[in-house]
Amino acid sequence: MVSPFVRRRRLAAELRALREEREMTADELAKRIHYSRMKVSRLENAHGRPDVGDVITILNTLGVSDKKWKEIITLAHEAAAKGWWDSYGEAMGTRQRLYADVESGASTIRGYSPSSIPGVLQTPEMIAAMVNLAEAEGSTDFMPAKMTKARLRRQEEILRPDGPAYDFILDEVVLHRVIVPEEVLAAQVRHIVRAVTEVDHLNVRLLPVDVRTPGYPLPTVPFFLYTFPEPEDPPMTLVDTVTTDIVHTDPQDVERYTRRYDHLSRAALSPEASLSLLDEVADRLTEETGPRA
Repeated sequence: MVSPFVRRRRLAAELRALREEREMTADELAKRIHYSRMKVSRLENAHGRPDVGDVITILNTLGVSDKKWKEIITLAHEAAAKGWWDSYGEAMGTRQRLYADVESGASTIRGYSPSSIPGVLQTPEMIAAMVNLAEAEGSTDFMPAKMTKARLRRQEEILRPDGPAYDFILDEVVLHRVIVPEEVLAAQVRHIVRAVTEVDHLNVRLLPVDVRTPGYPLPTVPFFLYTFPEPEDPPMTLVDTVTTDIVHTDPQDVERYTRRYDHLSRAALSPEASLSLLDEVADRLTEETGPRA
């Protein structure tokens, strides 16, 4: 399916452009259709699932041609669509809902993390360990059981045979700075090796601890780059911070992160060398905690 989140942003841009073409302010439009200024603003800024009836009212008021009218209404229906993540409600966490939504329509996903294993590659035991860490920091916005099920569902969607091309660069330091039980991390590393070996469109590479990158700063936070099948849906970047995820769609912002990813890609180990190092780390962790189960 297409991503409702991506469609909402495209719909918002289209509605704003149509209004501005008619040299009408948002306040003027709101008065003509007897809506609040905030309601118009929410539609034009992609805040929340749109009401198709509201979009029809706006298009009729703006006198949009039949061809364009049908195009925008199709966008509105797609923007209002529900995905599998909606069945979990807010119990899976608002941040994970955003990722599930955007991933649903992506054709390619590229990411980098200097601090943790990406969610769509985590084992149930790793997820449980990360939940414990999150709860230790204070209250959370998710229910652990449902969040875990939703994350595993995300994995199924990403790793399905016709899933998006998924390329991830993981900082090697994540494998050495152990924040979960060693046996959990060892099993997690082996899981990544199996997944990369079995899934053709999955690629995980390591950025060595001792890598030399003169003249170029390394990113300090995780980020993801997305492209979509339709050219009208521009590339997008999601930046993972401690408290929220920042969405970038401005071409200059996306290009900046793309350049950083390309730089990381040149500095990272080859896929073969990465798998070899992952195996070595798993063996070392296993030796420290006991034999394999």
